[in-house]
Amino acid sequence: MKANTHPDYHMINIVMTDGTEYQTRSVWGKEGDTMRLDVDSKSHPAWSGGIATIVEKGRLSKFEKKYGSFLSGAAAGDQKEKPKEDAKESA
Repeated sequence: MKANTHPDYHMINIVMTDGTEYQTRSVWGKEGDTMRLDVDSKSHPAWSGGIATIVEKGRLSKFEKKYGSFLSGAAAGDQKEKPKEDAKESA
């Protein structure tokens, strides 16, 4: 195994947006550095239940109408029926 291939894993201080602090291990910065968060689980609407978490009614149907079914790979323009090859040959 090669020596010195892994980054230094050490203790740092984390300061949340509300001022609370805790210590954790990280490869960020140097031993004892302080990381001040701009966004965290206490301030971001996705975790705090803000307006951004409200799910619009019919979002999935709007997506499928615009882009087609994601799993089948059909796009909105591809959903029209294509003429069958057999019909052209018999004419």
